[in-house]
Amino acid sequence: MPISRLYSDQSAAYGTIDEKVGAMRKQRRKMLALLAVALLAGGIGVLAYGTHLLRRSELQTIDARFSIRGKQSQPSDVVLVGIDDHTLQELRNHQLPSQFPFPRRYYAQAIDHLRSAGAKAIVLDIEFTHPSSNEREDEALFEAVGRAHGKTALGTIEVATGGRPEVLGGPEHLREVGAQAAYVGLPEDSDGAIRRFPYAFNGLHSIAVVASELANRRPVPASRFAGETLPIDFAGPVGTVREISFYDAVRGHVPPSAVAGRVAIVGATSHILQDIHATSTSEGMPGPEIWANAIATLLRGVPLTDAPGSLNIIVIVLLGLAVPLGSMRLRQWRSLLDALALAIVFTIATQIAFDQGLITAFVYPLLALALSTLGTLAVLYVGETIERARVHDLFSRFVPADVVDQVVASAGENLRLGAVERDCTVLFSDLRGFTSFSEKLPAARVIEVVNCYLTEMTEAILGAGGTLIAYMGDGIMAVFGAPLEQPDHADRAVAAAVEMVGPRLARFNAWIAEHGHEHKFAMGVGINSGPVMAGNIGSERRVEYTALGDTTNTASRLEGMTKGSGHMLFIADTTRVRMRHPPEGLVLVGDLQIRGRVAPVPVWTIAAPPRDSGRTGDRDSGRSATDTLPPMRPPSPDGS
Repeated sequence: MPISRLYSDQSAAYGTIDEKVGAMRKQRRKMLALLAVALLAGGIGVLAYGTHLLRRSELQTIDARFSIRGKQSQPSDVVLVGIDDHTLQELRNHQLPSQFPFPRRYYAQAIDHLRSAGAKAIVLDIEFTHPSSNEREDEALFEAVGRAHGKTALGTIEVATGGRPEVLGGPEHLREVGAQAAYVGLPEDSDGAIRRFPYAFNGLHSIAVVASELANRRPVPASRFAGETLPIDFAGPVGTVREISFYDAVRGHVPPSAVAGRVAIVGATSHILQDIHATSTSEGMPGPEIWANAIATLLRGVPLTDAPGSLNIIVIVLLGLAVPLGSMRLRQWRSLLDALALAIVFTIATQIAFDQGLITAFVYPLLALALSTLGTLAVLYVGETIERARVHDLFSRFVPADVVDQVVASAGENLRLGAVERDCTVLFSDLRGFTSFSEKLPAARVIEVVNCYLTEMTEAILGAGGTLIAYMGDGIMAVFGAPLEQPDHADRAVAAAVEMVGPRLARFNAWIAEHGHEHKFAMGVGINSGPVMAGNIGSERRVEYTALGDTTNTASRLEGMTKGSGHMLFIADTTRVRMRHPPEGLVLVGDLQIRGRVAPVPVWTIAAPPRDSGRTGDRDSGRSATDTLPPMRPPSPDGS
């Protein structure tokens, strides 16, 4: 087959339509796989969000956001009147009743003193649903509430159907003194912590809503409570809300500066009284202080709200899409770095939003990001692994086994060995007279003979560190010095050629004789050195490694010129001058005219190669190369 047909310059063009179409198909498959990963990751994230799958983890991130935000300034519109350890101790010291619940006259006195100090509203987080054992105590409380002139709210957790409270005898008695009942129950999250407060329960408004209405003299609309609860904007840990002792309020030691214009919340703050709960900012915060934070949240216009569900879903979908779509042209490590950077940016943005009063979902978007990142890495890794395996398999057929990994590692990002101009030595060989020999044998036998011949020659080429480019029937093309550079490529090529026409050909002829064939083969080998364009060529479906250029054409023509020359090996002068250790017996054949070259080319051979008279059927058409060529050990693949 003409060399111009096999190795035309057009075949070296990497921008062929077939290759571009193949690249587009590969890119399309990659895009579809990454898009599937993005949709799957986003879908799982949205599903987990809709079903509150990671609710506890999400709640813990809210606690972390409070911690990062840090302690805020002390609320200026509320004050806590705490039944604290100081109160209990002072009552015992003065031999007064100190067993909780206290006599109701204590609360009556506290209400009077707080009213006198200028409290805008007085809220009692104390249960007064049932009458006490002392009617005079109940009357004292009832009268004190009446003196507050509509500024008092009394808490309860016992709410009848329709929101009817039984505090101080029921709604009728409350209206008589201008007081209101309020629900004091607080909802706990799945981890037992309190982070939100309700608008109402069974129609009875919560104590925060009632206190806000008393302080502002206007109703709180239910529409403000999305999902019937609001997040509590905790100012800080336990003790952030200003507190005065209940004992001081009972004794009248209430500084007007601490109470005037504020909502006063009366309730148990001592741990002994066991009204202690976990919150976003504390492991144990008294219930009244939680309500103080809730009231302050309403009075300040609800500065901390939940992000709309639609916004959270959009963020989840976007983070699920970001890495897969952004990785369509990136490598694995870039995808991982981008995902890490995106996670950091998202975390900072989430905290900034929280500091500005917006609670956005955090865990679910990160879940989508993590899933999409893992999926993206899997797609890129699997795709690259498959491609590397394909390239490894491709090169393992014509590159020595101990350099295959180096060849694959030196490939570009697209796992193709791009065309590079490199100084190499090209070898062509052909078995003389095989066509006429094969005409007399069945096809299966012909294949067996060819395989035996090619096996012998391939081992010689690979053993010298050469790269097997192609089989062309019984012809072989090999290159030395590519794809990995070999400074001694000329020596390697000559060593391989000497072994091929010498011991390898003799072994093949011996095998032929053992199988009953009256034939002794000769062969032709042409070697030329110079610059070649080496690299992968082909389409998406078929890729081959080759070496193109005038050096290759000349080597092919030298092999053809050995026919009828009396020599089996022709070595171009370009190879001779590149040899570091020329072998013994290197002799000049002469200056030969080669088709395509203007000037004659000096051609060499080694010793006295067997004569090739062209009579391929004659057993005397050539002698064993080992009879005429000096021994020559091929270099090892590492150049030693």
